[in-house]
Amino acid sequence: MAINTFARKEIKFLLDMHQYHELMNVINEYMIPDKYCVGGKEYGIFNIYYDTDDDFLIRESLSKPYYKEKIRLRSYYSPASDDDMVFLEIKKKIGGIVTKRRVSMTLAESSEYLATGRKPQSDKYITNQVFRELDVFLDHYKVSPKQYISYRREAFFGKDNKDFRLTFDRKLTERRYDLGLEYESYGNFIIEADQRLMEVKISDAVPDWLVNKLSELKIYKTSFSKYGRAYQNFIREQLEDKKKIYISGISLPKSTGIILTSNKSAL
Repeated sequence: MAINTFARKEIKFLLDMHQYHELMNVINEYMIPDKYCVGGKEYGIFNIYYDTDDDFLIRESLSKPYYKEKIRLRSYYSPASDDDMVFLEIKKKIGGIVTKRRVSMTLAESSEYLATGRKPQSDKYITNQVFRELDVFLDHYKVSPKQYISYRREAFFGKDNKDFRLTFDRKLTERRYDLGLEYESYGNFIIEADQRLMEVKISDAVPDWLVNKLSELKIYKTSFSKYGRAYQNFIREQLEDKKKIYISGISLPKSTGIILTSNKSAL
């Protein structure tokens, strides 16, 4: 059983393809690919986000509080089998500093733990400490699977600073059904095909070469949450549905003044 912990800043940027290609031209001078991205490869990341029945965690996060937290189950395989390793993560943001603590277990073990609280045996102090933190979180928030999100990622590390990480995500995919890692990756796209979500992950200052290149390409930081964007899209769709009345599969705007009922539901 493995564990990772860290604290860092995460700064996000949404790039068009011209900006992406121009930035990639200088990446190799200062950074090296993640071990899973050698030779221009990318890898998949597949997540299930957990939330309360009333979506409190994501609603609270979108209000931009000083402190926020979320819990997710992550796999690097899709579809994942019961014996595949997955990672249960608590991610917190406190005044702009992101901390993440996670434990690894099989998909079957994660299902057992989240359903009953029965955790895999471990003799490692730090692993048990994170499980205690997870226990407190799950006792406080009664959560269930609420959101699937996956994406393809390129990742790089600084040649002179291994704490400096740069990632590019594409094919951000979301759905609010089939909420299990055992399902294939499919759903609606969160960003356009010709966009890349870039994240700068660093424990100190952004290096000058990157600051200069971002300025040259007019790339500006943005507030972007994958789960947050997916949830906002869901709410927008719900509101749009409420503006329509369905009659035998035909929708009429409420402004017509016609009030009818139908047994048919919206497609």
